[in-house]
Amino acid sequence: MKKVLITRKLLRSNEDRISKIWDANLNLKDEVYSQKKLIELSQGCDGILTSLTEKIDEGVVQELSESVKIISNFAVGFGNIDLEATKKRNIVVTNTPDVLTDATAEIAMLLILGAARRASEGLLYAKNKNWKWSADFLIGKQLQGSRLGILGMGRIGRAVAKLAKAFGMEIHYHNRSKLNSDLEMGAIYHSSIKSLFSVSDILSINCPATKETKNIINKETLEYFPPGAIITNSARGDMIDDEALVQALINRKIYSVGLDVYNGEPNLYSGYLNQPNVFILPHLGSATKKTRTAMADLAISNIEEFFKTGNCRNKVN
Repeated sequence: MKKVLITRKLLRSNEDRISKIWDANLNLKDEVYSQKKLIELSQGCDGILTSLTEKIDEGVVQELSESVKIISNFAVGFGNIDLEATKKRNIVVTNTPDVLTDATAEIAMLLILGAARRASEGLLYAKNKNWKWSADFLIGKQLQGSRLGILGMGRIGRAVAKLAKAFGMEIHYHNRSKLNSDLEMGAIYHSSIKSLFSVSDILSINCPATKETKNIINKETLEYFPPGAIITNSARGDMIDDEALVQALINRKIYSVGLDVYNGEPNLYSGYLNQPNVFILPHLGSATKKTRTAMADLAISNIEEFFKTGNCRNKVN
């Protein structure tokens, strides 16, 4: 029987499935393993089912047990794993695409609504019972008729576009390449981020984390936006230079921000804490029972497929 290390606690149904098919080392206390402990626990394992909380860098890859042949990441992203290092070690890396598209798109829309309609401020007023209605109380921005810029028009970006169209928004996007017209669904393509940002009343970041996208929102690119724009991020935290964005909020260049992901999670950049026009969630993109179950099932199936065939359709390296 194959031995597999599961680095984080999963839903009960997923763990029951795992226990029936492998000699599984489950993380029942949901401890966040240090790199050192992860290396120790990998000894004698044939595979590892990881999550985004584990940083599998070159140093870790080099120290993993020689028996490890696959790392199945419990996420659509894989920026936590050094793909070049795993390739050199002939370790297959897989991800869980498709199954979290709709749930993440819903959170992206929640960020847009929360940031545009000043939900964080409204929640504080309601909890403190110190509000009084007036014609100009907590005036926000309406989505209908506004221009939504989507950075990254992959599966999630297209799902966001579909939802946003129902709110009457005009869709613009930037992608590595222009989509076919049937996938665009009327969205307007921009060949550069400068062009996209300049028309974005609201920006939704939905692109993968790469070297090119790191700090793509920075002091220079923030100047491209129209005054009073809204920026939301449901992709990866390192897309944003936090200090530059907070300064843009203070200067009122940017109206508000919606973040489900951020640098140093769970530690939020302190500058955001003093800004009332910031709507923050604790990385809830895929947090529905249906989606988390499907993600884990796919991560498990990736390992099963590899053990049976020596390959996997969701291989990313």
